[in-house]
Amino acid sequence: MKNASAQKVNLTDRFLRALRPAPKGQRLDIWDAGLPNFGVRVTDATDDKGRASQVSFIVMRRIGRAGNPVRRVVGEWRLVGDKPMMTLAEARDKARAAIEDMKAGIDPTERRQAELRAIERAKENSFSIVAEAFITEHVSGLRSGDEVTATIRRELINAKVKTDDEPAFEGWGRRPVTSISRRDVIERIRAIKKGRPAQARLVLAYVRKLFNWAVAQEIYGLESSPCDKIAVKDLIGKPTIRDRTLDPEEVRALWAVTDWSNEAPGPIGYPFAPFVRLLLLTGQRLREVAEARWREFDLDAGIWIIPADRMKGGAAHEVPLPPMAIEILRSLPRGDAGDFVFSTTGGKRPISGFSKAKTRLDGAIAQHRQTSGAEEMPDWRFHDLRRTMRTGLSALPIPNLVAELVIAHAKPGLHKIYDLHAYRDEKRHALKLWEARLLAIVSPEPPSNVVTLFEAIAQ
Repeated sequence: MKNASAQKVNLTDRFLRALRPAPKGQRLDIWDAGLPNFGVRVTDATDDKGRASQVSFIVMRRIGRAGNPVRRVVGEWRLVGDKPMMTLAEARDKARAAIEDMKAGIDPTERRQAELRAIERAKENSFSIVAEAFITEHVSGLRSGDEVTATIRRELINAKVKTDDEPAFEGWGRRPVTSISRRDVIERIRAIKKGRPAQARLVLAYVRKLFNWAVAQEIYGLESSPCDKIAVKDLIGKPTIRDRTLDPEEVRALWAVTDWSNEAPGPIGYPFAPFVRLLLLTGQRLREVAEARWREFDLDAGIWIIPADRMKGGAAHEVPLPPMAIEILRSLPRGDAGDFVFSTTGGKRPISGFSKAKTRLDGAIAQHRQTSGAEEMPDWRFHDLRRTMRTGLSALPIPNLVAELVIAHAKPGLHKIYDLHAYRDEKRHALKLWEARLLAIVSPEPPSNVVTLFEAIAQ
């Protein structure tokens, strides 16, 4: 395609809208009278109204002080509806920047290509990509890996619908990880803190570890973490020491709505009904019970050994099961897809969705208490069942050391490191006493296979 004679005019939006195409088989350069080295190139392409349909904004000059003048495209004029893809004002700004680059010996095309490569790298290093790499390489092997993974995806990566307690959150997933600022972190943590201060503390801990890990990899373009110099106590405040335990009336309500027997099934059912009861009976942590596998149990011997990789302290823990716990476990179905005791996938995966389950429990408890004329049950959490059980042990004739060993919460320096099976008889006795106390609360007459509290003490 040949170049037609160049023209010089005072470029205006009106002029560009009325611009006719170049002669057939030719291109026409029109230079701006107001900005040297800037103009438009028009081809012979035309639209259905006879106007030029292919018009590019260009600059032309030497790159540096040597060589011949070169032409570079800085944008395109093309009407989309009634608006141009790039306005004349925008084109002049880009042209001035390109001319300054060329004066300095920088080729605008090479600069643009470098910018595009940087954009592509930023996409490759989006927050979601980095976060998922952190999950795979660092989190997945942790005992609390599933919980950390779910929190990062829910609270940081994904968009969140606006609620009464928190504003809508767009999610950082698609943003370049280098674009996440200290302000972004602070605003996100403050939003979570409004209704969930404990969760805000967890999220800050997780995002701090994530960014520290990403900086250490030296492949994501991060020189420092946006979490640096964010003090937990200043942003969230001191943690509130939780001491909530359930009183006997609350325990009775909880026990009533988690009855999944055929005779009088409650509103909760398997797997969460027996799961909640086992939490209260054994005093073990939520994940330790939720992720229990059948291979960890010897029901004939009444022993549950939680392996070290599932324990907070990193050491295997033996739980001598009381009779009711054994009865519960024997009544549960065994899935044919995996080994998890509490599962909605046939044993393939352990239960999750604890927030939804807790909401269902709260609703069932509220309805149960309403029928008996009791007031609404104050807020409680699954971990409060463990505290309730431990507090119950303190009210029984059980040495403090044994009570701590039952829940794998022995204090450092309190005793030497014992063999896994040490204190088995003492722990079994303690759990039987607690079971008797619990059954005395929830039922008028304990089952025949469970001794009464006074019988247990006498043994």
